[in-house]
Amino acid sequence: MPPVHGRRLRTAAVALPAAVAAAHIAPAATWLPAVRLPLFPGLSGTGRRRHVAFTFDDGPDPESTPRFLDALDGLGVRATFFVLGAHVVRHPALLRETVERGHEVGVHGWTHDRPWRPAFTRDAEAVARAVHVVHDLTGHRPRWYRPPYGILTTGRWAAARRAGLRTVLWSAWGKDWTADATPDSVRARVVADLRGGGTVLLHDSDRHSAPGCWQSALGALPGIVEDCRSAGLTVGPLREHGPSPDARCRTALVPTGSHRG
Repeated sequence: MPPVHGRRLRTAAVALPAAVAAAHIAPAATWLPAVRLPLFPGLSGTGRRRHVAFTFDDGPDPESTPRFLDALDGLGVRATFFVLGAHVVRHPALLRETVERGHEVGVHGWTHDRPWRPAFTRDAEAVARAVHVVHDLTGHRPRWYRPPYGILTTGRWAAARRAGLRTVLWSAWGKDWTADATPDSVRARVVADLRGGGTVLLHDSDRHSAPGCWQSALGALPGIVEDCRSAGLTVGPLREHGPSPDARCRTALVPTGSHRG
């Protein structure tokens, strides 16, 4: 083989995996608010401009999820819970209770893993398996998908599409997964980013974050709901959120009074 031809083959052999890896991880740029919010309003969870969608990730968790269900009942709020299949099969009764209490269930994957390497078949099987388990236990086929860590890849996007799910990230979060989070800090962080038509990300479990951090999200809930209602916004699950007629026309959430976790 001529030396030049051999070098070309070696270069191609290196370039192909690099191109595959780049194509795999490129959608992860949507994790950045500066990319996602203006360019992909649907992916950001932008809905009706007088409505705010509440979503919770990483459950179901028998220690913490029931507390969120009780708190939401007390506030008269329904939400969307993005669940992990591996937790669902361990706590099926809790998943059924979540639905029986009027909440919506979305798919967060099977496990909470990081998708750094392409795994198209594995991604498709994991999402489909989670959809099947949720459907089998609740009688309701989930509509929504949110990848773990909010890191969307080509494989996970394709897996969601194949399973008939719509991928939704968020427009406001409380950073409630950190060890130094407090009810006040969670509330302040959510309100700083939230607008009418937005989707809020919180967590009803600490299995994949700092121990006990779910208490900060739980403590922040009444204040966040109060802020939304004071701004004339309704609060509910993604199924009530609907598409936004104009993603640019969103009402700012301006809370009245001080933040009280």
